[in-house]
Amino acid sequence: MSEEKNKPGLSRQDRIILALLEHATLERAAAALSMSRVTLWRWTQKPAFAETLRHARRDAFSQALARLQHAADAAVNTLLRVMTDREAPAASRVRAADVVLQATIRGMEVEDIEVRVTELENAAEPQNAGSGSSRQLR
Repeated sequence: MSEEKNKPGLSRQDRIILALLEHATLERAAAALSMSRVTLWRWTQKPAFAETLRHARRDAFSQALARLQHAADAAVNTLLRVMTDREAPAASRVRAADVVLQATIRGMEVEDIEVRVTELENAAEPQNAGSGSSRQLR
């Protein structure tokens, strides 16, 4: 367990956010900070702190997604290798084929949605451009 309370150069708020990101429960984060659970809970109830924590969680999640995207090529290669390996158990080959098909379907759905959104945005542009100039002060 890392000792958040002893990390030099970090503000108290930064140490608390780090502990909340690194530990699964409020109790564990509080213990790592040598702070009571109630005190830590009070920190989480402050609107400014809660917003900063949300941003930190979003950033951490974004970094995790980037790592997954980096590994996606290897995952696809593994799925295709298992799917086409006649020596692999049938259940593994069927599961790999199912994952490939489901991912393909989701990808096509996302592309369709992107096209529709773009078409809607393009259709709305002339209306939005015209509405701005037609407003008059009364």
